[in-house]
Amino acid sequence: MNVNIRNIKEEDAGAFLELCLRLDRETEFMLLEPGERMITPEEQRQKITALLAADDSMIFVAEMDGQLVGYLGAYGSSYRRNRHSAYLVLGILQTFSGKGVGTALFTELHRWAEARNLHRLELTVMAHNAAAIALYKKTGFEIEGFKKDLIRLGDKFIDELYMAKLLA
Repeated sequence: MNVNIRNIKEEDAGAFLELCLRLDRETEFMLLEPGERMITPEEQRQKITALLAADDSMIFVAEMDGQLVGYLGAYGSSYRRNRHSAYLVLGILQTFSGKGVGTALFTELHRWAEARNLHRLELTVMAHNAAAIALYKKTGFEIEGFKKDLIRLGDKFIDELYMAKLLA
């Protein structure tokens, strides 16, 4: 599988929004439910423009045959006390799950994080998302804790795990 990992560009706004909307529809593992993401392509472009202007955040996209199939967002902090860390959000279309896309995205993320002297990468994941947890552990993340019943899926409450990786 030939996947191209690259930094997001402003002109990706429409395709990136469509990717996010599709992820909202096809998986329960993303935070937003179908129909809850209320943003226009122009607003998405503005968010990407602002993100690219900051040195502490980036969205890496996975592209195959001209189509965005996944992304990994790294969102830093502008506060001095935690500027060394970034919060991560991963989304991969189900068709491409388990095919190395996530590993490729994390490889690019680690290069970016090391170039910025980041020390901590952190994320949250629903406790029943075994595939994501396996990917995160494979790439060096450890479980630090959890929040009980944080996510509501239909009539069920789901725990959310906190995971982090410390860099050199």
